[in-house]
Amino acid sequence: MGRLTQEELKKIKDAAESYRADMTAFLRAIVRHPGESADEKAHAEIIKAEMQKVGFDEVRIDPQGNVMGFIGNGSTLIAFDGHIDTVGIGNRDNWNFDPYEGFEDEHQIGGRGVSDQLGGTVSAVYAAKIMKDLGLLNSKYRVMVAGTVQEEDCDGLCWEYICKEDGIRPEFVVSSEPTDGGIYRGQRGRMEIRIDVKGVSCHGSAPERGDNAIYKMADILQDVRALNNNGDTESTEIRGLVKMLNPKYNTEWKEARFLGRGTVTASEIFFTSPSRCAVADSCAVSLDRRMTAGETWESCLQEIRELPAVRKYGDDVTVSMYHYDRASYTGLVYPIECYFPTWVLPENHRVCTAAVSAYHDLFGDKRIGDEQTVKEREVRPLLDKWTFSTNGVSIMGRNGIPVIGFGPGAEAQAHAPNEITWKKDLVTCAAFYAALPQYYCE
Repeated sequence: MGRLTQEELKKIKDAAESYRADMTAFLRAIVRHPGESADEKAHAEIIKAEMQKVGFDEVRIDPQGNVMGFIGNGSTLIAFDGHIDTVGIGNRDNWNFDPYEGFEDEHQIGGRGVSDQLGGTVSAVYAAKIMKDLGLLNSKYRVMVAGTVQEEDCDGLCWEYICKEDGIRPEFVVSSEPTDGGIYRGQRGRMEIRIDVKGVSCHGSAPERGDNAIYKMADILQDVRALNNNGDTESTEIRGLVKMLNPKYNTEWKEARFLGRGTVTASEIFFTSPSRCAVADSCAVSLDRRMTAGETWESCLQEIRELPAVRKYGDDVTVSMYHYDRASYTGLVYPIECYFPTWVLPENHRVCTAAVSAYHDLFGDKRIGDEQTVKEREVRPLLDKWTFSTNGVSIMGRNGIPVIGFGPGAEAQAHAPNEITWKKDLVTCAAFYAALPQYYCE
């Protein structure tokens, strides 16, 4: 790997700092437009215009609506990913400021999406400009910055399209999801499971004549809760998900312990009944299933099917996986299963070691941040993982492309009212992104 001199690193950091105001203005311009999943058109157009302004060699929006900028002409393609959709604002009364007009002061920028995760795309765009300004681009690598769509609705769908339909496969991808100043190398996966139970309706005055689907589901949900809460001793009828941290049950237990145990919870419930005076003739629930290393969609479905209450009700119960088929803002539909695989990059992987080396040379061996965040950050390990899910579920989880995470902002700000990010983080990430390709490419 190629290390940069302290003089070269200083030039990168100085250049990133010189673009602090430009990055702030760029981020606030994006935030002023609502951009929930499947409604990101304004965000894509603003990002495209900024890429063109700062000198990308090629900028385009693909049929799904992902905006992609390319710079350099080297043989190795290195990508920076940032999803450009946001969640909604929830209850407006919980916000102390206009979530789309936002605000800024000396340290912070506020607005929906500033941490999750429009700030990451902003830093990546200006990192590419720094590479070009300082002559860092060479015959060894080419840079792609992708502003991707529909992540909040269906993590990774955008990269399924980019890999399989656009035909683009980078050597590795930097995810710019917020990392609180850390370098992240993995995350738990997730899937969306549905349980349907059939019953028979009858008049509520004589419930014994029917077969109440809600009561059946109540039994099943007790088992689902046990699956989440129980331990893994041999005598336990429903062995809990914690078993995947045990070498006895999981050959990938080391990475499972790093990522954290899987979980399951009921997230939605539905029913049908002829009236409020009748026995319910169907009931369904949605389960949010988080998966650790060693778990697959097949194993997760099977363990629900093997719960005692599910077996008890036999053919009256159907366990399935949800599918996603919502059109993007361009009108394109790209259906996929709601399965988002676990992924983890080994500590000794070349991408991981390059990222750590670049960070150490730029900033030292601890997490850094704004004066408002640095104390709580510097005590946390530099190399860590996300709690939530990212586009890495497709990039690495489905397609095997290595992913490393480093992004401005904080996980705790994601989906929260009064969302903020820090100007220093934008600068730090722009510098890191600009330096990293040099450390990876020999």
